Amino acid sequence: MPAAACAPYIRFGNVSLAFGAQTVFTDLSFDVQAGEFVCLLGPSGCGKSTMLRLVSGLIAPATGRIGIAGKHPEDAYADFSFVFQNPRLANWRSALDNVTLASELRFGMKGRPGYRARAAELLALVGLPNEGHKLPMQMSGGERQRVALARALHVKPKTLLMDEPFSALDVRTRLAMQNELVALWQRQRSTVLFVTHDMDEALILADRIIVLSPKPTCIIDILTLEQPRPRRSDDAALRSARQRLHELMHGQAVCSSTENQGST
Repeated sequence: MPAAACAPYIRFGNVSLAFGAQTVFTDLSFDVQAGEFVCLLGPSGCGKSTMLRLVSGLIAPATGRIGIAGKHPEDAYADFSFVFQNPRLANWRSALDNVTLASELRFGMKGRPGYRARAAELLALVGLPNEGHKLPMQMSGGERQRVALARALHVKPKTLLMDEPFSALDVRTRLAMQNELVALWQRQRSTVLFVTHDMDEALILADRIIVLSPKPTCIIDILTLEQPRPRRSDDAALRSARQRLHELMHGQAVCSSTENQGST
């Protein structure tokens, strides 16, 4: 069945939010299909991270409705995992024990033997098959972020919320992590909502890119990318999409209706 014919997994419906006198969104609407990889692309401070907190139920909109598979976000909380810009590892726990931490907190300690076996499998999947004994202080920034990704996957999330997780990494490590993330997503098919302000990162990762304006934030456009993966941002097939993103990001922002969006 075509994606457009499926009921959306995540639905933002006419969401408005303000912090004091600062309006963040007014009547913001978009949908995400189950198993889709969607990037939220926009300038710093436009509310991208706030959108993740709204989707996960950590904060509530002033008006409008957010649905996750037809449920309120608070009722779907067990289906989410977060990956942040900072790995946020426990410095006194090994890499393996950091990976198991999310399941220990969410599901309790009874399953710990199974947790450790799954953690070892996930560390191998993210390229750290022999590093489970190391403490975070013994690991590079890229290795710590791999551990954070494995920890997020350990609870078998239906939805992976990623808040600029690779922005602090060097270029080479960042590209490697992007490719690893795509490979893991293709294997597990969680729904991914990925925050970035980097056009090239969005082009490499996304099925669709939701392009956001500065505050008060609106959707400028939604671009659909059908190029096969793995991708390179300098591929000829992506040049027109990159040019379009550049025009949208650096031109005068004009809010678009969410109807009939999804240009390639």
